[in-house]
Amino acid sequence: MKRSTSLLAACVLAVAAISPASAADISAPPQALSLTSGSAGFFGDSFGIDNNGNTFADRFTFTVGDYSFDVDAIVASISRTTTTGLDISAFNLYSAANDLVASGFPLASGALDVWQLSGDAIAPGSYYLQVDGTVVSDGAASYGGAVLLTPVPEPAMLGMLAGGLGLLGVAARRRARKLA
Repeated sequence: MKRSTSLLAACVLAVAAISPASAADISAPPQALSLTSGSAGFFGDSFGIDNNGNTFADRFTFTVGDYSFDVDAIVASISRTTTTGLDISAFNLYSAANDLVASGFPLASGALDVWQLSGDAIAPGSYYLQVDGTVVSDGAASYGGAVLLTPVPEPAMLGMLAGGLGLLGVAARRRARKLA
């Protein structure tokens, strides 16, 4: 019995020695996004040397206040070649409950990685942007992005706007009749 246990342990060690090392997760802890006037902000991360093959899933948190907002964001990474820097593989918007709200899509990939994301009328609450990727060389690498929140008019405000335009139309019609 002791001999079979030793043989099994030797086999496990041999397989572990010849198997490639798995990629390390070098994600930064979640970072609060500082929004200027509550509606625009910048985010990003940098990675030091010797991280080739390591992956990251960085989160940037923010809160939407009293109104619904449209959200537009972009993230990019620039490298000299496709074999240096990093590769962005996903860019998404999630609610604080980890529900996917909007998925980003690539505009360019390779030496220049650019991803765009748009979300319509997100409700007040807490959210986070997540950037996923892999470092593809042993050199330093970084990415940066920007987010813009645009308030969505409330339905009551749209009703008042339509009513005001209607009153202007009635007044213009009466004036036209008096001039005729």
